[in-house]
Amino acid sequence: MDHIRKLLPFVKPYWRRALVALTLLTSLVFLDLSIPRLIERLIDQGILQNNQPVVIQTALLMLGISVLSTVIAIGNNNLSVQVGESVARDLRDALFLKIQTYSFGNLDRQNTGQLMVRLTSDTSALQRLVQISLRIGTRAPFLMIGSLILMINTDATLALTMLPLLLVTLVIIVFFIIKMEPLFRTVQQKLDKLNTVLQENVAGVRLVKSFVRNDFEGERFEAANENFTNHSVKVMQFMSSMSPALTVCVNIGMVIVIWAGGLQSIRGELSVGQIVAFTNYLLTTMTPLTMMTMLSNVWANGIASAKRVDEILDTIPEVQDAAGALTLPDQAQARIVFENVAFSYNGHNDEEVLENINLTAEPGETVALLGATGAGKSTLVNLVPRFYDVSAGRILIDGIDVRQITQDSLLAQIGIVPQESVLFSGTVRDNIRYGRPEASEEEVIAAAKAAQAHDFIMELSQGYDAYVEQRGTNFSGGQKQRLAIARALLTQPRILILDDSTSSVDVETETKIQDALEERMQRHTSFVVAQRISTDLKADKIVVIDEGRIVAHGTHQELMQTSPIYQEIYDSQLGNGVRLEGAAASEGSDRA
Repeated sequence: MDHIRKLLPFVKPYWRRALVALTLLTSLVFLDLSIPRLIERLIDQGILQNNQPVVIQTALLMLGISVLSTVIAIGNNNLSVQVGESVARDLRDALFLKIQTYSFGNLDRQNTGQLMVRLTSDTSALQRLVQISLRIGTRAPFLMIGSLILMINTDATLALTMLPLLLVTLVIIVFFIIKMEPLFRTVQQKLDKLNTVLQENVAGVRLVKSFVRNDFEGERFEAANENFTNHSVKVMQFMSSMSPALTVCVNIGMVIVIWAGGLQSIRGELSVGQIVAFTNYLLTTMTPLTMMTMLSNVWANGIASAKRVDEILDTIPEVQDAAGALTLPDQAQARIVFENVAFSYNGHNDEEVLENINLTAEPGETVALLGATGAGKSTLVNLVPRFYDVSAGRILIDGIDVRQITQDSLLAQIGIVPQESVLFSGTVRDNIRYGRPEASEEEVIAAAKAAQAHDFIMELSQGYDAYVEQRGTNFSGGQKQRLAIARALLTQPRILILDDSTSSVDVETETKIQDALEERMQRHTSFVVAQRISTDLKADKIVVIDEGRIVAHGTHQELMQTSPIYQEIYDSQLGNGVRLEGAAASEGSDRA
C-alpha cells in the first residue's frame, strides 16, 4: 500500500473530478438500496392487497430511480475515465522525464525492455486501478454496509444467521488479493524479458539475418513468449476460481434465506414482501463482494505495477549537481586537466578500467587517444561530460572540478560524436540542428560542409528536407557519422569529443573532414578517439593508452622515437602497404 500512497500526488491535480465521481457513486448506492424496499411495498401493499394505485405508483417510482441511476452511472463513468487517463498521462510523463535524468551508470543497469514495460503496461495497470476505484471503489463497501443495516432492520434474527457466511466470503476475497499480487508481479517480470528479447531482435534484425540466426532467435523468443503465457494462464486460472467460490456462497445464502424465512413466514412472523426484500438485500450484499472480485484483480495488478513504477521514480541518478554548483561560462577557455583519475564501472577498485590518469589538454589543443580495443579510450572521454563520475582523482575544466559544475552548463560547452551515430526520425535539417534548433540555414549548411555531408545531402531528392527513418536506417554508416559530426559542430562547443567518429568513412573523406576541422579546432579543445593512426597524425598531442594506463604521450615525431607500442601500431597500419588495404576497406564500408 505504501507504493500506492506514493502515487497519490498524481491524482491530486484531479481531486475535484475524483470527488464528484465518488459523490455520484455514493448517491448511486442509496438509489440501489431503495429498490428492495420498494419491491417489498409493491408486494405487501400493492399486489397482496389488490391495491392498483400502489402498484402503479411504486412501479413508476422504480422506473424513475432506474433512469436516474443510469444517468448518474454514465456521469461517474465519464469522470472516472477522465481522471484515470489523465493520471496515466502524467505518470508516463514523469517516468519519461525521470529516465532522462538517469546517468549512464543507471542506464547500464536498466535494459530497454524493462523501461518500455514500465512506461506502457505498468502505467496502464495503474490507470485501470484509478478508474475501477472511482467506479466501484466506494460502491462495493457502501452497498455491503447499507444492505447489512437494512437486512437487520428487516429481520435481525435472519440477518445474524447470514453473518458467518458473509465473514467466510470476506476471508476468501482477502486470500485471493494476498495471493494474486505476487503472481501479477511475476507476470510483469516475464513481460519484461519478453520485451527485452523483442527489442533486441527488432534493433538487431540485420545482424540476425546476416548470421542466419533466424531459427535460433525464433526459439529464444518462443521460449520467452511461452514462459510469459504459462504464467499468465496460471494467474487467470487462479483468478477465475474466485468467482465460482463466491457464487457458491451466494447460493448457500439464498437457500438459508428461503428455508429460514419460509419457516418464519409460515408462522406469520415474516411477510412474503419482507422475504423478497431480504433476498434482494442479500444479493445486494453479495454483489459488492462479486464486484470486489474484479476490484481485487485490478488492485493486485496495480500494486505489483506500482512497486515497479516506484523503482523508476525512486532511483537516484548517480551523477547529480552538487549543492551550490557553478555555471561554466559561455566563453570558457576549456583547459582540461586529469589529476590521478581512476574509474571502475561497478565501483570496485580491483576492477579499474582507468588507473592513475594524468593528462592536460590546453585550450585549442587537439588530443588524440590511441590504443587497442578495450584499452579505456572511450571511458576516458566519457568522464569529461560527466556521463560517469570518477572513482578517484578529479577532472578540472579551467581549474574547476567538473563535479562542481552544473551538468547543463557543462554539456552546453561540449559537442560529442559518439561511437554509434544515432539519428532521429525527422528531416536531415532537424537532425543536424538537434542541439541548436534556432540555428540558421546558413549555419546548418556550413556545419554540413565541414563534416563533408553537404554533397550527399544535396543528392537526396529533397535535400535537407529529406526524411530520416527511425535510427537513420535509410543512410549508410559513413553518412550517419558525417551527419553526427555536423550536428556536434553546429552547437559551436568549446570542447569537442570525437569518439571513433570517422571509422565508417573512407580515408579520402576522412582527410577532407580533418582539413575542414583543423581550422575550427583552433577554437575547440578537442579529444579524438580513433582506431586508425592516420586520424591522429596532426594532433597536438597523441596519448597511447594500454589496459587503462597512459603508457606514452607526445607528438607523432616524439612517439616514433620513444614509444615501442606507438611504433608497432604505426608500422602495422601504415607500413608495408597496409595503409592502402585499410583505405580500400574503409571505402567499401562507406559505400555499404
